Amino acid sequence: MVLIVSAWAVRGVTAPIRIFAEAADRLGRDVAAPPLAETGASEIRAAAHAFNLMQSRVLRLVEGRTQMLAALSHDLRTPLTLLRLRTEEVENSEEREKMLATIGEMDSMITSTLAFARGEMLSEPRRRTDLSALVASIVDDMADAGVSVSMAPAAPLPVECQPGAIKRVVANLIQNAVKYGKRADVSIFRGPDFTEVAVEDVGPGIPADMMEKVFQPFYRIEDSRSRETGGVGLGLAISQSIAQAHGGEIVLRNKESGGLRAALRLPGRPAS
Repeated sequence: MVLIVSAWAVRGVTAPIRIFAEAADRLGRDVAAPPLAETGASEIRAAAHAFNLMQSRVLRLVEGRTQMLAALSHDLRTPLTLLRLRTEEVENSEEREKMLATIGEMDSMITSTLAFARGEMLSEPRRRTDLSALVASIVDDMADAGVSVSMAPAAPLPVECQPGAIKRVVANLIQNAVKYGKRADVSIFRGPDFTEVAVEDVGPGIPADMMEKVFQPFYRIEDSRSRETGGVGLGLAISQSIAQAHGGEIVLRNKESGGLRAALRLPGRPAS
């Protein structure tokens, strides 16, 4: 009898903790996640109410930032359009092309910044998706476009995900591999409690002290190289944000044989 009462008491204590842990995990993935039910003992209700207030404040902060950046984006594009039109009238063709390239980079930066702030890919509903088929379609499309990319054979691998967002991550990893590492070799690995899409190249890799920095918005290892190849330093930041929203991460590792291995690692067993 004592054991039964003790087990019941322990369950009464641990159950709310588990619920709060799950809610915190959902909040980390989606600030617009459903609020906690404010039920149970008075202490639990008070804690749930405080958690919901915190979530609403975070949501308002994110929405306010997004609205501000959207307005800023609109305001910047107006003079940028006028500048582009005036640049078209420059007689020196070499100078004109340089100016247009700079304007194009500014426009790309505005677009990428807004997409990053909105987390626009993260509003997509999750659904059961064959990850192997999704990655294969990306590889096939890029190969048809002349990109140096290949993929190792992979068995069907159903997962619960936002396919459009995952597609963006994989495409970004492949593009980076081709830009900076000559080619991209893609493979899919299924672990006991995670699934990994790996993209390997034969380039120079990334200095160890910059492995974490490359995930920072607008960070570029070599500014001149990034300007030549395009991009504003948001690709990996957005990809990491998408991966984390799925409870995963982007893992970077220099290979002993040379080159970089960039992997999208998603948690959990594949969907049955």
